[in-house]
Amino acid sequence: MSLKTSYRFIAPFYDVFLDRATRSARQQSLAKLPQQGVARVLLSGAGTGLDFPFLPPRHEYTALELTSAMLARAKKKAAGLRLQWVRGDSMALPFASDSFDYVVLHLIMAVVPRPQYCLAETARVLKPGGHILLFDKFLRRGEQAWVRRGLTPLMGQLATRLDVVFEDVLEAVPGLRVLADEPALANGWFRLIELHKDTSKN
Repeated sequence: MSLKTSYRFIAPFYDVFLDRATRSARQQSLAKLPQQGVARVLLSGAGTGLDFPFLPPRHEYTALELTSAMLARAKKKAAGLRLQWVRGDSMALPFASDSFDYVVLHLIMAVVPRPQYCLAETARVLKPGGHILLFDKFLRRGEQAWVRRGLTPLMGQLATRLDVVFEDVLEAVPGLRVLADEPALANGWFRLIELHKDTSKN
């Protein structure tokens, strides 16, 4: 089953399972968006719009989501925000390079089949000096986690991968630097990570 198909079925129940559980972490992550000026912000994998209540209304947002079912629910939460809606794939972003000041990746890198493509595309569309705000579940290097790894072939088809090692993904995408890495939920399985794109022209 493709992710597009599975999330069409998941969409009506998504908020019930994730809203309350992830609200505090989302708020903490999005507090790092600028409180002054106007930034161009991409919400890559915007889902049903659970981030929207915590977005400063001053910025210009682009909400990208793979499925129309998720986008339809997100649009109901968008009051007061300057938002452009785009159906698209986080692993092949339909935007020019160096387009955004911030990119938000909340619960998407562990969903896509190739997280390194997702991060590489994010880095491409991010302006030099820009920031990536990540909230997701990641294994750490050397962590055995046999159950999570064993369940990944099934869960990866239905909803999300359980075996993504963030450090391995980051290593495959040059030009990004970790500014912050904090535990969020489930004893640190979920992490809040802030990345910065190098301004050099290497």
